[in-house]
Amino acid sequence: MAKKIDLTGRRFGRLTVLHDTGERKHGNVVWHCRCDCGNEVNVVGRSLTSGNTTSCGCYNRERVVEANTTHGMSGQEKTYPVYVVWKSMFWRCENPNHKQYKDYGGRGIKVCDEWRNPVVFIDWALANGWRKGLSIDRIDNNGNYKPDNCHLVTAKEQARNRRSNHLVTFNGRTQCLTNWAEETKIPRSALYTRINKRHWPVERVLTEPIRGHKHAS
Repeated sequence: MAKKIDLTGRRFGRLTVLHDTGERKHGNVVWHCRCDCGNEVNVVGRSLTSGNTTSCGCYNRERVVEANTTHGMSGQEKTYPVYVVWKSMFWRCENPNHKQYKDYGGRGIKVCDEWRNPVVFIDWALANGWRKGLSIDRIDNNGNYKPDNCHLVTAKEQARNRRSNHLVTFNGRTQCLTNWAEETKIPRSALYTRINKRHWPVERVLTEPIRGHKHAS
């Protein structure tokens, strides 16, 4: 076991380490800290030394408030509908009380520094063809919200990109079952049954016609 490094009295961002709690989490020391705002919290030592935790949570809350009040966009939802897209993106990544936080911020998904300013995000969206009805979608579902990992899609396209969708790879291409169904003209339900109940190999799943139906050429 690695020798414990005493962090007592050291500062990490807004946090000052007070003492070792005596608790251990996955072999890491849990330290009791006081935040500059007055709150006291317990934090794993590795989170402190890596810079992942620098406050009791007040910093992120302040960033949310700042982002919604200092850029002249707050209350502009009707004038700039795309602002709603930015606001939703930002809150689900930064606000632990947001109903979708566990699937975004809770998984470590973040908004890049430049897009923390809604004006910058709106400029990007407009330059990339945003229109009412489109939303922001990440190309890599495990990646952050940033220009090179995002594009604008319809609600239907975004639904197909959800992590819960069943992705199938064939001939070097990966698509969800809905896309394969449209391409092969085989009902999605049939594809699902072939994969999950009959356990057919992928090639047979996607190439064997439904009885009584002509397979797409």
